[in-house]
Amino acid sequence: MFKRSTLKSDSVKKLYTDKINLYHFFFVGFLRYAKGLESVIKKGNYLKDNFKVLDAGCGSGVLTKILYQNARAQKLNHITFHGFDLTPAMLERFKNWINQNNISNINLLQADVLKIDNLPDGWSNYDLVASSAMLEYLPKDKLAKAISNLKNLLKPECKMIIFITRKNFINKWLIEKWWQANIYTKEELTLALNQVGFSEIKFKRFPFPYSYKNLWCYILELKK
Repeated sequence: MFKRSTLKSDSVKKLYTDKINLYHFFFVGFLRYAKGLESVIKKGNYLKDNFKVLDAGCGSGVLTKILYQNARAQKLNHITFHGFDLTPAMLERFKNWINQNNISNINLLQADVLKIDNLPDGWSNYDLVASSAMLEYLPKDKLAKAISNLKNLLKPECKMIIFITRKNFINKWLIEKWWQANIYTKEELTLALNQVGFSEIKFKRFPFPYSYKNLWCYILELKK
């Protein structure tokens, strides 16, 4: 039996600091993690003019970059992106990309999803909240609390999209053992989401040709 993830926030920071290059090589490069996310964002049509977007657990910016580039491709105007993460090394890599590309509408912060009261003024009332591969590092009994915190940052009737690792044999070795993170069944996620309360709960899927990524995670589309 594998133990559930009980990593403290400092341990999570150390894990991603120590393995930052491996993370990018294996997940972003070899497994084409970003391409799968991009396919979902394009199909979902999540962005509009004047949107304010939060990436919770933004890491080195994989998901925010996709959202930013999608907004540019659609020629959308006046969009602001915020991203927070626990790990300074990940944020520093993201900041370097922002500076290299002279981007002015992406703002970053080190923060903990369980302590959103510490977020600055203005980090609220989002039109879209997104999160990928972050909630797995919380203890399972904190999942509903974290999702509730993110829900509270949304404007009424706006959406949240979450990518969260699903429980299966592959992920038991790859994610739970190697990356010391939790993995979830659909029933566990449904229970947590019902505790939080949403007007709509949808389980989405990766479109072709990235259908194989449905083995990796669940995609939750949640409406406040």
